[in-house]
Amino acid sequence: MAPFPELLGDLGRAAVAAAYGDAARARTYRPDIALVNHYGPGAKMGLHRDGDEKAPDPVVSISVGAACVFRFGNTATRGRPWTDVELHSGDLVVFGDESRLAYHGVPRLLAAPEPPDTGLVSGRLNVTLRVSGL
Repeated sequence: MAPFPELLGDLGRAAVAAAYGDAARARTYRPDIALVNHYGPGAKMGLHRDGDEKAPDPVVSISVGAACVFRFGNTATRGRPWTDVELHSGDLVVFGDESRLAYHGVPRLLAAPEPPDTGLVSGRLNVTLRVSGL
């Protein structure tokens, strides 16, 4: 079995290939940052941009655990327009190109009738893969 960082990279490349329909682009995707956030009951994250990296490569966001509302906004402001999407455990979101610096956040977790079988007692994990460009 491959080491965990290698498995995350493979998952990121597969997500990029599926999102863009471009296997050549996916082969060059080499994330070197994995940011992990835990959202406990009642947690949220305001609209923000993932803009500290020097590389323009896509962001791959992986959801594990409780479902949430993911708010995907525009690149100019934290205000409207935005789109709210329900993310469930196992969902992946890829954003890049013109949307790479879009504001996004999690306004709330959703009540689940049955928690997904993830090993989490409660809440949600989000793993965000990025390329630093360093």
